[in-house]
Amino acid sequence: MSSKAFTHTIRVRYSETDPQKFLFNARYLDYADVAMTEFFRDLGWPYPQMLASRFDPSVVQTSLEFIHPVRLDDLVDIEVTCTHVGRSSFQLAFSYSVSARPVCLVTSVYVNVDADAEASRPIPAGIATLLRSVAASDAQEPTTVGVNP
Repeated sequence: MSSKAFTHTIRVRYSETDPQKFLFNARYLDYADVAMTEFFRDLGWPYPQMLASRFDPSVVQTSLEFIHPVRLDDLVDIEVTCTHVGRSSFQLAFSYSVSARPVCLVTSVYVNVDADAEASRPIPAGIATLLRSVAASDAQEPTTVGVNP
């Protein structure tokens, strides 16, 4: 598999900061959500097309590691890498940096959901294949039969 990282840049706005003018902690997840959307757009899958193809990823697990504060007006580069693709789920790693200095690491697991049935469903084959083609070299295809988280 070839690895492909995607980078999206966001400027920190006043409304996203706390009284110290640092990026408020909850905004890191907002930024991850924007970067995930732009990652799929870059792969040729804008969100309306994803939904029309029965691909509706929802976060089921996320972790954040804060390394250094981000300040008002900083340009934050968010590198997005797919690190795992399962039957109905996938994992993305988000590496945040400002002027090439690491500031935060976020890892999120997404599950493709059927919102009406309130249940997971398999990632459409074309999207799963695409994700595997750009995933980090250690991302693996599912090896068991049944539900893979």
